[in-house]
Amino acid sequence: MSSRMTAQLVCDALTMAIWRRRPKAGLIHHSDRGSQYASKAFRRLLKAHGFKGSMSRRGDCWDNAVVESFFGSLKQERVQWCSYQTRYDAQQDVLNYISMFYNRNRLHSYLGYVSPNDFENQLINMKDVA
Repeated sequence: MSSRMTAQLVCDALTMAIWRRRPKAGLIHHSDRGSQYASKAFRRLLKAHGFKGSMSRRGDCWDNAVVESFFGSLKQERVQWCSYQTRYDAQQDVLNYISMFYNRNRLHSYLGYVSPNDFENQLINMKDVA
């Protein structure tokens, strides 16, 4: 989280996601048409990991429906009810919401009413059986 949406911010976020999730080459990274995603630094990072960039069509909000749904949930379930004293307080609260509630406990209709962590564990167990 930052006060400005920069190429460095999205590069750092992608690097953190790569470190944490270890996706394989071929991953498709979808974004809106923001200049930070069109930057040379971000495109270079995608290419270095064998990822493909995908951008929304101009004026087509449905392309980002999944992430828009997430941000809607974040705003409605958490931040609209909070008054943060500092950016750091907001960052810690949002991190806590995502890691402790959204991914661990919140049931997602798209995933058959299980949490993302439970869904991921189900996939891992299915691979182990196969």
